[in-house]
Amino acid sequence: MLRAIDAYPGEFVTGCALRLSPLLFVRPGELRAAEWSEIDLAKAEWRIPAARMKMRTIHIVPLATQAISILKELKPLTGRRVLVFPGAVDHTRPMSNNTINLALRRLGYTNQEMTAHGFRSMASTLLNEQGWNRDAIERQLAHAERDAVRAAYNYAEFMPERGKMMQAWANYLDTLKARAAGNEVRDATESLSAV
Repeated sequence: MLRAIDAYPGEFVTGCALRLSPLLFVRPGELRAAEWSEIDLAKAEWRIPAARMKMRTIHIVPLATQAISILKELKPLTGRRVLVFPGAVDHTRPMSNNTINLALRRLGYTNQEMTAHGFRSMASTLLNEQGWNRDAIERQLAHAERDAVRAAYNYAEFMPERGKMMQAWANYLDTLKARAAGNEVRDATESLSAV
């Protein structure tokens, strides 16, 4: 799927949003409403204002080098506008809330197989299985603390660990893509030797 996303044949802006979805695993509405003024490529972070967050607190997304690369590709096209992902017809409004899901359907994935929101659960599951700090993962997902007493006292953001985690996550996704490409080459070689 990651390799199919990289080769997305549709609109370039949609392809960039699609490629960023597994890397950032923010809520789809947060991604599509991103503004260039919130993104600091030099600091490698995206600060989503509290007004756009479900929990109404500012959310910082550390940007892996792979995410920065995609944003740099996109900047010449939409960088003079307010929105990173403007709508195709009205550039003052974000792309449709169904754009990423429709792109996944175009790639052949049903809504039972993957949705734009599904990148969040995928990342959470795999990062937990890889042994990353549960609190850092939950903060990166912008989830509120469920324990009311703990929430009243724990304001930790885990930023250094989250930065490392996001880069490690992006590297892991690259490894999966490379492994899939290697399997295709191996399968093709085996098919040729069988002929």
